[in-house]
Amino acid sequence: MEPSDLPGLALIQVLGAQDALAFIRGRDSSHARVEKEMTSVLSAAGCERWAGLSEVLTRWRPRLVDVAPERDLATVARLHGRLLVPEDPQWPPALEDLELAAPIALWCRGSLTALPAQARCISVVGSRDSTSYGANVSAEIASTLVQHGFTVISGGAYGIDAHAHRGALSASRQPSRQPSPQQALLEPGLEQTAKPGLAGTNAVSGGYRPAEDVPPTIAVMAGGVDRFYPSGNEDLLRTIAERGLVVSEVPPGTNPTRYRFLQRNRLIAALSSVTVVVEARWRSGALNTAHHAEALSRLVGAVPGSVYSANSAGCHRLLKEGSAVCVTDAADIAELAGGIGEHLSTEPYVEAALHDGLGTSDLLLLDALPLHSATTLEKLCVVAGLSAATVLSGLARLEVLGLAERLGGGWKRSRRS
Repeated sequence: MEPSDLPGLALIQVLGAQDALAFIRGRDSSHARVEKEMTSVLSAAGCERWAGLSEVLTRWRPRLVDVAPERDLATVARLHGRLLVPEDPQWPPALEDLELAAPIALWCRGSLTALPAQARCISVVGSRDSTSYGANVSAEIASTLVQHGFTVISGGAYGIDAHAHRGALSASRQPSRQPSPQQALLEPGLEQTAKPGLAGTNAVSGGYRPAEDVPPTIAVMAGGVDRFYPSGNEDLLRTIAERGLVVSEVPPGTNPTRYRFLQRNRLIAALSSVTVVVEARWRSGALNTAHHAEALSRLVGAVPGSVYSANSAGCHRLLKEGSAVCVTDAADIAELAGGIGEHLSTEPYVEAALHDGLGTSDLLLLDALPLHSATTLEKLCVVAGLSAATVLSGLARLEVLGLAERLGGGWKRSRRS
């Protein structure tokens, strides 16, 4: 069955995975009790109408000839991966928020098979036809997030996805062996060595690299983990498998389709505490991920771009509709991902102006003071529109602040003002 096939997932919930497969393999074309319980499960999930058990069985049974669990398990084992099921201790609890639409299993390929906690995962997504602006922003955001202990999740596609993965890999702890020439091209700066830092971390470029058991990045695929797609990102995805994780809910050998890409997006959103859209056109697939995140009560961030750029129209749409928070750097994103008081970003220091803190009457008086020649009290009252008492007290305050000075029998503005 396809991902998010709600009748199939309802059948598994009613009978269990093994009995559901046995039922599909059987000869029964319907079962009143099973269909009634499935209807109840689907109704609770918001699916009021469905085709019925007999109809969905005709969809599933032709596919039985392709079901070969032993072959699929052997394939993923050969790739140094494993199959995760909801009963495993490593199963990510965040997927439970998908309720009935949660995947029945995850095929994982990589040196690390444990997915980090949702609070430490941030998805970075965007258009495939990214601009240089989007490429730089996504790589910088991903790199900084990894340096501060977060895992970057994306879809392994061209454009923003690929730049986010590369940025995350460039900031992660390097393996002890020498990188291949392909990896060196993929990840500039691989030759950097880590400096001693805090326990379990390494200080790099002003940040901290996570421990070796934390994947810097996770690629969630629409096809099987044995087929790197798109082929142009094969070297990148292979590097992710070596130093991070490649994950899919469909078994090895499965081809990616448009439907599977859209369903894959719900996993990216569910596994992350924050989904960040760096660049997206008005009808970009990245907005589908953002909408999944919003439906799951996850936080969504959008990076603003030029009002003239079609590649940022989707981001501006999210901001306009109130679906996303404006983010401009990794500090903004980390603040969204943390609890109250965690990862607070510091405001940039700006030197106070001399006029800061002045009241309305003092500002009116300061504007009335000439810069080059002195003027009288009576003229200041007329120009500023203030009483003589207010002007006198205001001149005293401005003189103390160094904004006004006496000249002969009159007053003028000081040069520092």
